[in-house]
Amino acid sequence: MAKEVKKLKAVQINSLSPGTHSDGDNLLLRVRESGSRSWVFRYKQNGRAIELGLGSINDRTLAEAREIANNMRRAIARGQSPNEVLRIEKPGKKFAEYALDCIEHKKAGWRNSKHASQWINTLQQYVFPTLGEKSISNIGVDDIKSVLTPIWKGKTETASRVRQRIEVVLDYAFLHEGIDKSNPARWKGCLDHVFAAPKKVTPVVHFNAIPYIQLPEVMQALRAKTSMSAYCVRWIALTACRSSEARGMSWAEINLASKTWTIPFSRMKSGREHRVPLNDECLEILAFLDQYKSISKDMVFINKLSDVAASKSLKMVSYSEATVHGLRSSFRDWCGDNTSFSREVCEAALAHAVQNQTEAAYRRSDLFEKRRDLMMQWGEYLRSCKVSLV
Repeated sequence: MAKEVKKLKAVQINSLSPGTHSDGDNLLLRVRESGSRSWVFRYKQNGRAIELGLGSINDRTLAEAREIANNMRRAIARGQSPNEVLRIEKPGKKFAEYALDCIEHKKAGWRNSKHASQWINTLQQYVFPTLGEKSISNIGVDDIKSVLTPIWKGKTETASRVRQRIEVVLDYAFLHEGIDKSNPARWKGCLDHVFAAPKKVTPVVHFNAIPYIQLPEVMQALRAKTSMSAYCVRWIALTACRSSEARGMSWAEINLASKTWTIPFSRMKSGREHRVPLNDECLEILAFLDQYKSISKDMVFINKLSDVAASKSLKMVSYSEATVHGLRSSFRDWCGDNTSFSREVCEAALAHAVQNQTEAAYRRSDLFEKRRDLMMQWGEYLRSCKVSLV
């Protein structure tokens, strides 16, 4: 005959010694050495003991803990999970609360604060009005559709980012609430059956690029200009870098002795440090801009150059709709058509990430010396119709 468990009394709860004290009917009071006291529901599933925390004695009285334990036993008898009782008794945080928590925990791994603000802004604008006050466990595919449908065709790129961010927040929330169900915001196997693929709705539009055969003439025209933006565009063409990387360049990143420009990971799209070998014309530009060091506040290109300013300088000499970013495409086309350098060297010069994970795992070198030869040849090509120096 099983020994009858002596029920706990409310008046003794605060005075019980450290250990586990049973109230019977699967309900336990756990007292730790620190003095904390919390309720635990213990049951067996497939012969294995499982414990579920019901909160501290500050959250629930003895009577409330017993009521929840009774409801949990009834749920087990019906073949349901006792976890469902907890969700009913204590609804989880709302989507907006979890979103802010998620951003707070993830932002340490983001390259800059701008990324965090972009997350918050897009969620506040497109998601919170619909899902912000909804309980995580109540969000389903129809809710995600109500957010994305109005913007999927007209703002496809934004909608795709919004979907990804909702998916991340829901994954974070499901983990913390112990919810075991499919994420309604995931793309593959879920929303790809609801929406057309982003690339089909809004096909990728490549940046207009100047044919590389015309670039020596364009560079000649740029050399005749004395504006800071013209020097910057020349630098972008000579190094095949991104506009933001050049415009934000500091003297601290330049090593004249080794003829190297090292862009820190915080300014790279890939999030990895990138070394750029400098050819002769790059060194000429630096020698000319050295005179502005005293007023540049460590920036190589002074006056806080904008992308618009760089674009205007290029259009003034090319008389086309070509973009500054398109200069990278011009460089890549020249590499493929006119050199024997491998694809890996050419892609490394553009700081493109290795897409194949296995190949990336074994890639230890940034192919710097081979890239130096490549960029020297590129510099010589761009000077092929040069008539004057800096």
